[in-house]
Amino acid sequence: MLRSFLMLAAFFGFTGVALGAFAAHGLKSRLSAEYLAIFHTGVTYQLVHALAILGVAVLAVHLPGRLVGWAGGLFALGIVLFSGSLYALTLSGLGKLGIITPIGGVCFLAGWLCLGIAAWRLG
Repeated sequence: MLRSFLMLAAFFGFTGVALGAFAAHGLKSRLSAEYLAIFHTGVTYQLVHALAILGVAVLAVHLPGRLVGWAGGLFALGIVLFSGSLYALTLSGLGKLGIITPIGGVCFLAGWLCLGIAAWRLG
């Protein structure tokens, strides 16, 4: 589990930085200010949760049970659904893609809840 979560954190961190740079330099003149802000929201949540997955990798080695693993999986799924839908929405202009975004947000919340419960169980 350590290797998998470290690789996910590295992948999402790398692509988050790349997408942020792409937005700042390549999309600035092509997207409206509103769509640029939406794109940046996706990048921010991706980078924050890439760090959360990195934390999960370290915690998974030390905490028993499945909750930490579930948290990491939910964070990864949240990035794909939340950030991915925001990227797709801004680049395609299809507003209907926004319906996926809240599902990703719920994944983020559930991941944090799993971490909280794991911490609670430590006693």
